[in-house]
Amino acid sequence: MAQSLDLGALTVSSTRTAVQERQVTASDLVQAFYKKIEAEDQKPGQVNAYLTLSRERALEQADKVDALADRGDPLPPLGGVPVAIKDVIITLGVRTTAGSKMLSTFRPPYDCTVVSRLEQAGAIILGKVNCDEFAMGSSNENSAWGPVRNPHDLTRVPGGSSGGSAASVAAGTAVAALGSDTGGSIRQPAAFCGVTGLMPTYGRVSRYGLIAFGSSLDHIGPLTRSAKDSAILLRHIAGRDEMDSTSVDTPVPDYELEIDKPVRGLRLGVPKEYFPAEMDGEVRKSVEASMNLLGKAGCEVKSISLPHTKYAIPTYYVVATAEASSNLARYDGVRYGYRSPGVHTLSEMYRMTRDEGFGPEVKRRIMLGTYALSAGYYDAYYLKAQKVRTLIARDFLEAFKEVDAIVTPTTPTPAFKLGEKAGDPLSMYLADIFTVTASLAGIPGVSVPCGKSSGGLPIGMQILGRHFEEGTILRLAHALEHARASGNA
Repeated sequence: MAQSLDLGALTVSSTRTAVQERQVTASDLVQAFYKKIEAEDQKPGQVNAYLTLSRERALEQADKVDALADRGDPLPPLGGVPVAIKDVIITLGVRTTAGSKMLSTFRPPYDCTVVSRLEQAGAIILGKVNCDEFAMGSSNENSAWGPVRNPHDLTRVPGGSSGGSAASVAAGTAVAALGSDTGGSIRQPAAFCGVTGLMPTYGRVSRYGLIAFGSSLDHIGPLTRSAKDSAILLRHIAGRDEMDSTSVDTPVPDYELEIDKPVRGLRLGVPKEYFPAEMDGEVRKSVEASMNLLGKAGCEVKSISLPHTKYAIPTYYVVATAEASSNLARYDGVRYGYRSPGVHTLSEMYRMTRDEGFGPEVKRRIMLGTYALSAGYYDAYYLKAQKVRTLIARDFLEAFKEVDAIVTPTTPTPAFKLGEKAGDPLSMYLADIFTVTASLAGIPGVSVPCGKSSGGLPIGMQILGRHFEEGTILRLAHALEHARASGNA
């Protein structure tokens, strides 16, 4: 029965309906996805999204869902929905590497909160997907297990660090995926791969069980085929978690109902700083056309300014690398993870383990962060960066007094070629220029497809909202999807 379904067109709702109505069993659906993964993802030169498949766990969950459906009982909200999990989100007994040799054999003793919540809602975990090592990168070329390729053009990057998550959804090897976003790592790959990627407000979703990069910047969020799918997933992973002191005890609305509210009367701010003269012309054209569609839907579009935007990249790369330096100090060969063989002294074990276990980008960021935190430089770099971070956050607070949401390009260009920026770290860091501000401010953001380049590459538009107003930005994303689908694009 699964062979009659277009796996690449399934949504969260249509998957649940198909299983509930016995158009397909959850078990057959899982097997069909694994066949597609083996045929289209795992051979040399293919997408390379999946690192580890969790067949036993997936089929066990599928059997539970099928038992409910066979009895005619209503399925849970995500009943039978196959989901991919970024490999920085830990899973009980399932290898979790963070894209690094350092954790090549690590099998966690517990589940991340978001994974537990997905399974409680009936979702089926297909496996773990590739990512930049310890979530450090903008192209998914920094993984110890090789780069992920963009399903739209296998010679190009899928974006990073959640490139495997975005690519699995775009390639139709998962209905939805979870990723993590520190400075754009959900939104940027969503734009490059032509899917919807949501970074919730900091604290909206528990980070318990997320392998840390930058603790004050890390978010977990969904990558899906539509704003509606993101709304459904967010409702089931959001909420206070006693295991994460940074998770916020604030009500979680029914986002699926929120997105159907009209957008007429919403005020959209367009920051002039996000449309530089050197931005790709096709990106500019697609984003402006999408803003016009929202204007036709009744939104008020107005120009605004976020004056401290120009300081965002240096601020982010001081704060993020400083936190990375602290978080990655635990990987020393003593407690868990890789240990260099054949060493004879403690200092040699530390040095060789970290030298052999970490890749070049992780080492670069550890060194940058350690320098920023060192005696004599803390005030000059880290403390100053935190002060500028406050100014960036205030820019948004002031802007949201005048507008309900802010609309920008997600990325300055469509997906670039594999290897194109690998030798130029600064150029790679600038790929996050439109996304790091929201991360620093802790506000929610979603990237939604808004067009394609002349070469057929996806282009994304970013919608940013007030703290804990994910419903508003998802509503706008949903409205744009409908406007484009109706032929107005």
